[in-house]
Amino acid sequence: MKILIAGGGKIGSNLTEQLVSEGHEVTVIDCSPEVLEGIMEKNDVITVAGNAASMSVLETAGVKEADLLIAATDMDEVNMLACMTAHGMNPELTTIGRIRNPEYRLQAYEMRDVFGLTLSVNPEQRAAREIARLLNFPGFLSVDTFAKGYVEIVELKVDANNPLKNTRLSKLSDIVHTQVLVCAVQRNGETIMPDGNFIIKENDLLFITAGTDKLTILLRNLGIITKKAKRVVIAGGGRISYYLVKELEKSGMDCTIVELREDRCRDLAEKLPNATIVQGDASSQEFLDMEGVGDSDAVVTLTGLDELNIVISLYANSRNVSQVVTKLSHAENNKILDSLQLGAVISPKELASFSIVRYVRAMSHQEGNAITVHRLGGGKIEAMEFIVDEDTRHIGERLRDIKTKQNVLIVSILGHGKLEIPSGNSKYAVGDTIIVVTNAGTPVRQLNDIFED
Repeated sequence: MKILIAGGGKIGSNLTEQLVSEGHEVTVIDCSPEVLEGIMEKNDVITVAGNAASMSVLETAGVKEADLLIAATDMDEVNMLACMTAHGMNPELTTIGRIRNPEYRLQAYEMRDVFGLTLSVNPEQRAAREIARLLNFPGFLSVDTFAKGYVEIVELKVDANNPLKNTRLSKLSDIVHTQVLVCAVQRNGETIMPDGNFIIKENDLLFITAGTDKLTILLRNLGIITKKAKRVVIAGGGRISYYLVKELEKSGMDCTIVELREDRCRDLAEKLPNATIVQGDASSQEFLDMEGVGDSDAVVTLTGLDELNIVISLYANSRNVSQVVTKLSHAENNKILDSLQLGAVISPKELASFSIVRYVRAMSHQEGNAITVHRLGGGKIEAMEFIVDEDTRHIGERLRDIKTKQNVLIVSILGHGKLEIPSGNSKYAVGDTIIVVTNAGTPVRQLNDIFED
């Protein structure tokens, strides 16, 4: 497809790299020539300097021949106007706009036809929903759902007390006493696709495939507390905090927001009457103790500074808070982050990028392509869902007799409502749903791409 990306910031640059790697023709629009130069150094793209809401700039970028516009500048108003203008110039164009301000959320939806807006993406709201999911699934650092809710891939960190430490994967069932599969491991920032001889070590990040009904059994047999949080302390009073409280109130959680700015505290108190809003410095350990951080069930750090979020999360962990969630705008250096006790790490911009890429893949869906794609482990692991059709190879053959590419693993087979964590004797048939996990460096777009022969 021919895709225009308006805005060369974090989301725009992430999208450019991903979509170019998938074979799309990408043109990037940004007001800054320096930003465009940096993007061109890394990617084979066309760039246009200028305002993406301008007709002349859009025409220069080729909007009339484009299939998709992704408006991801830092200004909601520019994104909405860019989508409206581009759609007016090309009524067949699909448009995706990044809209962050809660005041625009309802009108962007109700007036989507006026704005020519096919899809709106809100990174802060997306992050809030992901955090709420994590708080409702205590014990896991991430949870991704596949096959209409039948299959989950969860992320679990092995701490010093975890009974899986120093366990060979072939002996896993002796400890967990339920059907699960460790499909990938991150160790010291490196991604490993393990076999039965792999030995789990302390601080490993395990990506585990299981049926939804098996997750509680897994946690219980590992001795991990599964009680949902009741009292949540949130450091920082930005947009994510607002959206998060709205989500957590649905589950009956008691939320306290700690925010330094008085005007923002007043604004939040007006908009969130059921939450406790406290004006204070979340970087002060004495202040956090006064607010009972050590007695809370969960701490979520959502200030605008990564360094401050890290410090607060480390302190919450030292106070033995059951769940800690850390927001990071820059989460690229996984080797450093993996060595820190930060709990679950959330990057709003990465979440937004991944959701847009999934939508683009669905737009360009062809027979045999993945119907859903999730990026895990900071983007280093991909989990893909496929439907077996008549053109799929090796139908009816045992998996032990099928040679797949290196770093590719079939982790579940769902047929006629029955989930199977596959063994060497497993087979698949037409109509079955297959979940495949691979490292992000192994390109897989169609199911037949996983086979070596």
